[in-house]
Amino acid sequence: MLGSLNMDLVVTVPHLPRAGETVLGDRLGRYPGGKGANQAVAAARLGGQVGMVGRVGADDFGAELVANLAANGVDASGVERDNSAATGAALIFVGPEGQNMIAAVARLQSGDVLVMQLEIPMAVITPAAEAARRAGARVLLNAAPAQPLDPGLLDQVDALVVNEGEARAIVDKASPEAAAAALHAIGPRIAVVTLGPAGSVFCDETGVHRVEEFHVTSVDATGAGDAFVGALAVGLANGLPTEASMRFANAAGAAATTSLGAQAALPRLEDLRRLGLDLSFSEP
Repeated sequence: MLGSLNMDLVVTVPHLPRAGETVLGDRLGRYPGGKGANQAVAAARLGGQVGMVGRVGADDFGAELVANLAANGVDASGVERDNSAATGAALIFVGPEGQNMIAAVARLQSGDVLVMQLEIPMAVITPAAEAARRAGARVLLNAAPAQPLDPGLLDQVDALVVNEGEARAIVDKASPEAAAAALHAIGPRIAVVTLGPAGSVFCDETGVHRVEEFHVTSVDATGAGDAFVGALAVGLANGLPTEASMRFANAAGAAATTSLGAQAALPRLEDLRRLGLDLSFSEP
């Protein structure tokens, strides 16, 4: 995993604030976050062997984030401490319906999956993807936050994951099915568009497929996308067919919305079993 580590400061509010509006929050929670760290923990909790590469400040937040990775079974030896900068922090508002606003490649081998997001510089992402492919590893790119992508990068990507808004920023299509097809046409072997509580859509060489949602009572959607990405990486690394990997990812994303916080809410295999998912591939 090559990506970001942040401390998330989560405020529960009666509704999301509009421009110029003051809204009083009910409570403030502190949770380890950052898309890279979230996805690393998500994959580790679901049985993946995960190493994290990133950077934190030499402060209490940084030490807490590294300790949290280790506590969740992630190899954090690739996380550097930067004495010249503070650890990143994000302030997240959670509304009553649970919606929110908001050197590693040297160890890669054939069969590994390198997972990246766009919270780190593109100057790091592109050469890392190229190096991963040279090593025989696969590349999973979560193109979030949304920004234009170089077609040369997409040629190196095995699985591209975006939500509907991020998909529109790249290919501006009217439906998620059309967006997945258009994304697949410009490079990635698998193009995935997540649909929140409505499931997901993907396109590969066999065409466009919709993967149905899992019905849960949502409390906080903060970590759902990261749970999805981490689970998809685990499914692909375990050799699951694409549709089975997608169903595994849908279940993880749904389960992550049933508790507050990003990493705190990331599910384990037993949580997915309770949703009725067949996890026989994970048995020793």
